Amino acid sequence: MLLPFSRCSLCSHARLLHFKPTCFSSSPSPASSSFQYSAWSGLQAWRENPLDENRNWGPNGPEPLPLFLSTTSAIETAIEQASSLAELGSLVLSTADPLAKAHLSHLAYSMWRCCNLPLGKSRPPARPARPAKPKLVSPKEIPAPKDSGLPLNAYMLHNLAHVELNAIDLAWDTVVRFSSFSEILGEGFFVDFAHVADDESRHFSWCSQRLAELGFKYGDMPAHNLLWRECEKSSDNVAARLAVIPLVQEARGLDAGPRLVQKMIGFGDNRTSKIVARIADEEVAHVAVGVDWFVSVCQKMGCAPDSAFKDLIKEHSVELKGPFNHSARAEAGIPRDWYDTSSTSNPYKPDENEKKKLSAVYERLASIIAMESENSNLTTTDKH
Repeated sequence: MLLPFSRCSLCSHARLLHFKPTCFSSSPSPASSSFQYSAWSGLQAWRENPLDENRNWGPNGPEPLPLFLSTTSAIETAIEQASSLAELGSLVLSTADPLAKAHLSHLAYSMWRCCNLPLGKSRPPARPARPAKPKLVSPKEIPAPKDSGLPLNAYMLHNLAHVELNAIDLAWDTVVRFSSFSEILGEGFFVDFAHVADDESRHFSWCSQRLAELGFKYGDMPAHNLLWRECEKSSDNVAARLAVIPLVQEARGLDAGPRLVQKMIGFGDNRTSKIVARIADEEVAHVAVGVDWFVSVCQKMGCAPDSAFKDLIKEHSVELKGPFNHSARAEAGIPRDWYDTSSTSNPYKPDENEKKKLSAVYERLASIIAMESENSNLTTTDKH
């Protein structure tokens, strides 16, 4: 929850927060006060969920890790050195080994939940620490499945693992980068994004486990750095961060999830398809969190959320690509007219056949009206 403060107090901090209210074409108006927002129905339940320890994918789905895979002493020592949530987040961002990063992310969130640590303040590294592999290349340089050296299911799973690893860093960067403004944003903002980071770390663990079962590992093929570049675009603007990451990047996961599940099933890999389906289902919460906080920030700034979103996307040169999973996006709370211009700017246009049919109907109606009018005139004449 946002701590109570007036609009004036928020505006006085706007320069420090780098909200950049002048970038919005919308000003306080009836649109901002009458905006109707339907939050995801499961948002409060997600916030109240207990710690999820099911970080292993067993024969019947998620289950706790075996005891022999529990925390190492090195990670425990690192965790003990941090005294706040922000410091824990910086520690995760500074960890290069992917599995250690995922494990540390879970321990950081667990420690925050269990030990009543303060939020604190910290500075994120310029870029998250990364392992030597995978080699990061431009999206155009990512090899096609047939040239990757991996079977199709492992290829797609590797891509998903890369997205989930980046998502861990994106969430923790949001916590750490804006930790100096906790009095304005409220503790709930940081709790939510630390929770998102914990979920993403569990998703990466499932992907990594399944890759190992298939005989591969994360880093066996190149990957792109597009997700982090998008994050850097919004490093000085919390409203832009919410618009660009949860409402665009994570929302794309809602679009791609069902298609990826079907591809795995078509490949004959039902075990991986179940992992992907579970991840896609849990991503709804992450998009919903982003929508909820974006709307809150915009309303406190006196900006209409719909106009603000479109302005920010345009300002940061973010492309909205379909096909869209409208039902999943609606469930997460994203209004369709925010991202699908065809729903508002492209009205229905009949094709030529429909035009001919409509023309025939109009001619028939005109003929009936003419006949009725003629009959009416005849009736009037007879009366006279």
